[in-house]
Amino acid sequence: MPRYRSLDEIFDEPDEFGLLEIKERARGSASTPDARNAEIVAQVIAFFETHGRVPDDNSLDLEEMKLGTIWRQVRTSPSAAMMESDRNRLLGHGHPVANEPKAVVLAPPPEPDWRDDPGADDIPESLDDIFDEDDDPLHEAVVAIRNVTPAAEREQPAHRADMYPCKDFETFSDGFEDMQAKLDAGDRLVQPVQNNVEIAVHEGDYFIHRGLLIYVAEKTELSRRSGKPDHRLRIVFSNGMENDPLASSFRKALAADKTARIIERPGFGRLDPDWEADAMTVTGTVYVARSLSKDPEIAEVRNILHKVGVTSQDVRRRVADARNDPTFLLAPVEIVATYELHNLERMKVEDLLHRFFDAARPQGLAITDRFGKTVHPREWFYVLPEHVSRAVELIKTRELHHYKFCPSDQSIQPKARGKQS
Repeated sequence: MPRYRSLDEIFDEPDEFGLLEIKERARGSASTPDARNAEIVAQVIAFFETHGRVPDDNSLDLEEMKLGTIWRQVRTSPSAAMMESDRNRLLGHGHPVANEPKAVVLAPPPEPDWRDDPGADDIPESLDDIFDEDDDPLHEAVVAIRNVTPAAEREQPAHRADMYPCKDFETFSDGFEDMQAKLDAGDRLVQPVQNNVEIAVHEGDYFIHRGLLIYVAEKTELSRRSGKPDHRLRIVFSNGMENDPLASSFRKALAADKTARIIERPGFGRLDPDWEADAMTVTGTVYVARSLSKDPEIAEVRNILHKVGVTSQDVRRRVADARNDPTFLLAPVEIVATYELHNLERMKVEDLLHRFFDAARPQGLAITDRFGKTVHPREWFYVLPEHVSRAVELIKTRELHHYKFCPSDQSIQPKARGKQS
């Protein structure tokens, strides 16, 4: 390969590929500003004749916004070429154009734009000038409130999990003293509440919350809240108060309390006899509820379809949230009968009643909650209040196992000899 000592030697070599040939680009006639502005006027005229208005520089349409922005800039100082092409008088001039049509559409004067500097007359000189303008009527869209229910018409919740005095606190006081003694002696271990770990809540559990011992006295039947399984709880505090939150709300309250603790139960699980060592025997009230649902399938059998439940808390409070509870068929209920229990465990009585009336449990009873989930309530039976009353009396006299319920003729009959259990 030859070595060159200067650029002249390079340029003296033949340029076989034409790399050094300089071709001058042909220059076209550059468009003048007047010609460009006249083209903008023509585009605006086409837009005006199509839509009946000039393009909006605040439009959500990108092309209209661009054209409107350019039009707002060029219209302030129209040239002769622009006025000549403005056959619709969009520039507001009054000179006639040859061969113009007789029907002339005059465009309205342009509205002031927020980007433009205000005129001297538009700038207030004092606060009085500003306040004097308040007499101008405002558009309804500015003052009207839409999609908001007035406070007077808002439906108040039928149930609030507030703290209130525990009327039967004497039932729990000895249990709290016994648990405090076990904690002081180190017989019970406590664990902090861990974040992102769901707390299992069972009847008979003890917790420490806000410096108080609390006891889970009741856990109602399974229902669905916000599309997830949930229970209503009865929580008794060592200071003589109680409340009845949902299990999900109770877990959130514990998680929010950095001092909350879980008191471990003895034994290795539910099958261990020591598991129930700390649980208290809580009696309650048997209640019979009639649904006030407007659902035709439920309304037509409301006089025979009843909910049989047992609760340790006040019955009226237990059913206060019925319209939001799928186990109550998502409707208010009417309490038609109650029966007090004495020296009988609530859960055992409830289990006996449900097994006794099992043959009268409706098949296919289901309710769809507001999240589209199907719930099958298990505490509804085709029975009359007097049948429940009779069954409760047989439980008190320990004779229920000698009888059976016949749904065909709605009667309680003695079992045949030799088939008693």
